[in-house]
Amino acid sequence: MSFWGLAQLCISTVMFVLAAMAAKQWGLAPSLAKLLLTLALYTAGNLVMLRLVREFGMSVSFSLSAVIQLVAVNVVALAFFGERLNALQATGMVLAIAAVALITLGPYMQRL
Repeated sequence: MSFWGLAQLCISTVMFVLAAMAAKQWGLAPSLAKLLLTLALYTAGNLVMLRLVREFGMSVSFSLSAVIQLVAVNVVALAFFGERLNALQATGMVLAIAAVALITLGPYMQRL
């Protein structure tokens, strides 16, 4: 992955994490402004993802993005909103990270 691709992945992740935080705030105290902010952030994140899909393909782009978002959003939920994961949920996160590692590294490992 190129530096620009990694930068785009980071930008989309930040957008999605901010959108998730806005969605949580909307869930706690609904308002039209929070809803519009949430929709705008998710839209911006998806527009960046379209560029990543074009450059790296759908499977790699969405797999990497999904796991990075999974970890980032859970860090925010645990650290800032006081949410907790049970053992089964934590196991699912570990398995998701392992799955994406296999998907991402698969083409490189075949060359060995």
